[in-house]
Amino acid sequence: MPEAPPVAAPEAERVWRPDFVLDLRALIAPLRRGKGDPTFHTDLEGSHGGELWRATPTPEGPATLALSRRDGEVRARAWGPGAAWIVDGVPALLGAEDDDAGFVGHHPLVAEARRRMPGLRLGATRTVWDQLLPAILEQKVTGTEARRSFRELCWRFGEDAPGPTPRRMKLPPTPRRTREIPDWEWHRAGVDQARRRAILAAATVAHRLEKAAELRGEAGRALLRKVPGIGVWTAAEVAQRSWGDPDAVSVGDFHIPSTVGWALVGRKLDDAGMLEVLACYKPQRQRAVRYIEASGFRRPRFGPRFSPKDYRTY
Repeated sequence: MPEAPPVAAPEAERVWRPDFVLDLRALIAPLRRGKGDPTFHTDLEGSHGGELWRATPTPEGPATLALSRRDGEVRARAWGPGAAWIVDGVPALLGAEDDDAGFVGHHPLVAEARRRMPGLRLGATRTVWDQLLPAILEQKVTGTEARRSFRELCWRFGEDAPGPTPRRMKLPPTPRRTREIPDWEWHRAGVDQARRRAILAAATVAHRLEKAAELRGEAGRALLRKVPGIGVWTAAEVAQRSWGDPDAVSVGDFHIPSTVGWALVGRKLDDAGMLEVLACYKPQRQRAVRYIEASGFRRPRFGPRFSPKDYRTY
């Protein structure tokens, strides 16, 4: 029986021991766009032994990152032109730069969630485009629709992930490739005209938007909002992931104001009411929202769920 081909050695690797409680999967989870996300893979039982794999663009080129944990240490391996850059950013990705000093759980649910989950931190990818594309796709549609569109665009127009991935993986389409996608392919992927225009506008100035991850905070979010079609909600969704913004609340979200309202004051709230209730957590309002979401709290349901709208039928 022929021997299996040798696994390509990583082009960069490091072992890092965090000095805080680390919940690896919880930190990575917000970056994954559904179970079928072709930029992600979780190998729980295979030969790679419980690794998390992520394919991502970097300023140095595409990279594939594999993360595993053993005896309190995180082992990072990476392949591709951006391997060294992505490995260098592993601590930031896993929340090492997150600072929750001064945060107080003013509501019992938040205080209890904080006590039970000391490993909840906000990670930073340090990249913008790979978070901006799926965030725009999620505007005003269900998560099911957005994840399907992102998945199809990656498979059709994204590069293959570098390295010996456990299965075939894809990167998000580059800004240049995105600008080349023909109209009928956008329609085939279920992306309507409004989101398409916003994506193309962002792709045109994508290299400038990467500066937002360096500016951080309100300055970074303001830079993103200069692009037509990118509003407060989209900028916040990117900020939460790109630089771990602890105060970027997703104003305009279909679910979050209601969830925050029922969790903290026992009634439904609109955006204005949510911001009023969360004011005591400023400048870490998004951290409070994360604790609410991570607590497992579920708001009451009083009607049918919002039905997905398939734009490919129009």
